[in-house]
Formats: sequence, C-alpha cells, structure tokens
Amino acid sequence: MAGSLFPDGGRVDLDGEDVTYTPEHVRAKSIGRLFQDPSMGTAPSLTIEENLTLAGSSGGWLQTLPSKDRELFRQALEQLGMGLENRLKTPVGLLSGGQRQALALVMATYHPPKLLLLDEHTAALDPASAERIMELTRTIVREQGVTCLMVSHNLNHLQKEGDRLVILKDGQIGVDLKGEERLQISKEELLNSIQ
Repeated sequence: MAGSLFPDGGRVDLDGEDVTYTPEHVRAKSIGRLFQDPSMGTAPSLTIEENLTLAGSSGGWLQTLPSKDRELFRQALEQLGMGLENRLKTPVGLLSGGQRQALALVMATYHPPKLLLLDEHTAALDPASAERIMELTRTIVREQGVTCLMVSHNLNHLQKEGDRLVILKDGQIGVDLKGEERLQISKEELLNSIQ
C-alpha cells in the first residue's frame, strides 16, 4: 500500500485513485506510517523541531522555521502530555521509545493523511507506553477522521480497536468481522478460526 513493493497482481486504489505504480515518496503525501521500531519514523540526529519541520513546516527545509510553525509544533506536541513541547531543541535520539513513537505519530498525522498505516506500532514499547500510544492513536484518528489500517498480533487491540477485524492465514482472509460481531467473538474462537 505504501509503495515499498509493487503487487504481483491487481491494483492499489487510494481514495478512488490508482496509485499502484506511484513512487513511494509521492504516496507519502497521502499515507502516514508508523513502524514497529520507534527509531524508524524519526531522524535521531535531528532535533524534535527539525523532525517536525520535515513533516509539516510551511517553509522549506533549508529556510528559517517560521515562528507560527514553531507555535503549531508546540500545540501538536502538547496534546501528547509528555512535555515534548518544551524540548524542541532536544535531539530525537535522546528520547525514550514511547516518546519517539508519539513524535512519529504526530509527524505522520501533522497534515492529516488519507490513510494511516500502523505496523505493530506498540509492539516494541513497554505496556504503559504502548497503552499511551494507543490512546493517542485513537484520539488522533477520531479527531481527524483518518482511515487507519493497523497490523497487530495483540488480540485485545484486534478486537477493541477500529470498525473491522480481518485476520489473514496463509495470505488469505481467514476471519472478517465488522461492528458488534467482532466484539462478541471470544479470543479462543478467533484463534480456532484460523488454525
């Protein structure tokens, strides 16, 4: 979907537009991504402010950051409740995994994408950080109305997050549940349905 690989068959449509052979960097304008590894969504040697500039500044990368953008960055970071809005000059490599993943989430959604891809985005985090990132994800997706595809091996997340639950087995859809149906199935039934 993101364009890292081309499909063997079929096509990839994004909001009614065929993007099957659109280069990854072009699709990135419409697709936000978070990876399992918190270090993959940010540039560790750059500061928080510089990372956000890459994601959302109205100026160019080599231009001086407009003060209105700096204030917008502070507001976006403030919603995280992690104090990052007061650490704009801190190199991202000094942040914890949870802080980096939260920053990556802000970067991926700073300009609301048409699609947000979450590739096990809480798997590498401690339980408290993972829950905080899921809470932030829920809030941002709801407030921005973003279509989101989340990959997870966490059965709790699979059942309670989103509108639809799809489980793949051997490259085929093994389970496809919507609405209340996905909430009413037990974890044992889910596991049995794909074995």
